[in-house]
Amino acid sequence: MSDQDTTQVVSQPVDGTAPATDAPQLNIQDLQNLRAIVDLAMRRGAFGAAEATSVGQVFDRVNAFLNAVAPQDQTPAPQQ
Repeated sequence: MSDQDTTQVVSQPVDGTAPATDAPQLNIQDLQNLRAIVDLAMRRGAFGAAEATSVGQVFDRVNAFLNAVAPQDQTPAPQQ
């Protein structure tokens, strides 16, 4: 598994119009599902021992990202 960034950047024209083709998109729910899939696959032994480090590193990065962008707890502050 490579650590290279494979993200594709779709540039938007200067005049503000949308690109001619619809680019694939991911949302937070997709990444949460991916995290759950990787966790389940690891628990079921879908990856070999030599792959565990790489899979764990990717899982940790996705998990850290999701924790950083997750909405903060909406519990109201106690009234004084």
